Amino acid sequence: MSDVPALSFTLPAGFNQDDEANPPEKVIDLKSRIRNADAILFVTPEYNYSVPGVLKNAIDWASRPYGDSAWTGKPVAVMGASIGALGTARAQYHLRQMFVFLDMFAVNQPEVMISNAHKYFDVDGNLTDDVTKKLISQLLEGLVALARQLAK
Repeated sequence: MSDVPALSFTLPAGFNQDDEANPPEKVIDLKSRIRNADAILFVTPEYNYSVPGVLKNAIDWASRPYGDSAWTGKPVAVMGASIGALGTARAQYHLRQMFVFLDMFAVNQPEVMISNAHKYFDVDGNLTDDVTKKLISQLLEGLVALARQLAK
């Protein structure tokens, strides 16, 4: 897990079940990258008490058609930051609900929900809080351990 590729590309706007049997090339690429990954780390903000629409769209595309989900059996961890007081708690809980249906294996502890994020990052976006850095390190160590356990 030394290489940590980030997924960064544009998917079709809004999952459309009419297109799932013949998905766009970008969806095929996304599913391939997920299948080739040792583990998945979701890092998300929170919008309107939930996950951002673009993240939900990617999750939906990669899980379809039924029976051909790229997420099945993947170890996963989640963390996020928000300017709000709950630090992405609701978005993370919604993701955890999705993990059950998607048959993903989640790292449950520690939960990394950075509230009042503006207090923990400098002007260049660097995390400055040592406690939060330690929690993130523990979360990533847990994800690596879970991925190795599942790979056996």
